[in-house]
Amino acid sequence: MASSPHDLVMTLPEYQRIQAFISREAGISLGPAKQTLVMGRLGKRLRATSCPSYDTYLRLLNQDAEERQRAIDLLTTNETYFFREPKHFAFLAEQAIPAWNNQENVRIWSAASSSGEEAYSIAMVLAERRTKNWEIFGSDLSTKVLSIAEKAIYPMTRAEKIPKPYLKRYCLRGIGKQEGFFSIAPEIRRFVKFSQINLNSTLPKVGDFDMIFLRNVLIYFEVPEKKAICQRLLQQLRPGGFFLVGHSESLNGIVDGLQLIQPAIYRKE
Repeated sequence: MASSPHDLVMTLPEYQRIQAFISREAGISLGPAKQTLVMGRLGKRLRATSCPSYDTYLRLLNQDAEERQRAIDLLTTNETYFFREPKHFAFLAEQAIPAWNNQENVRIWSAASSSGEEAYSIAMVLAERRTKNWEIFGSDLSTKVLSIAEKAIYPMTRAEKIPKPYLKRYCLRGIGKQEGFFSIAPEIRRFVKFSQINLNSTLPKVGDFDMIFLRNVLIYFEVPEKKAICQRLLQQLRPGGFFLVGHSESLNGIVDGLQLIQPAIYRKE
């Protein structure tokens, strides 16, 4: 009886080729400890594509653009939830939005938006506190999570971190076939747009922003890539704009021209 792809052992040379693949495609550095994780994520694709080995699958990635994107989707980490790191949303509500009172339009970029929870959390805060024009731009490398973001439908279990007033005002409980799910209200969704962007390469024309969220992303990159990504994004941040990273991250020694406002929140000088 032939072994299933899940039983196959990934050799070190095969893993090194996968490391090189995701580094080339996404700039992400996979350490030695991630080999078992990678086997778990890619094993099902070996079965789906009838590849008898990881070597065969790696050759397929060179030939099939759709499968290459599927592999990128599986190998990029997309952990997220609504109102993650609440102090950032408190800063947005209590300090950033009042500072923009005299602006006709405010633009915010969720630069690693995953399945949309961050972008819609930002949108709820703006909808509650700002009367003038505003828009949210969300981007991610993974087309899989962007598809979820654009649908804006989530299991009810994902709603537990949403403040009750926001949940009542900006979320719609599913009924019938959608029972057990909720959707983001159209009045929020119309201000949020998503696009696939690789932060590790030249950015498309996305315009300028007043705030950029780049949270829990830089931990996956080596210092040269961190610097390059930050420099690209900061070119799109208006002077005086805010740049937010994860609380486990620091930009000390990475980029210049930023003033630390509070932990993980910087202002462009």
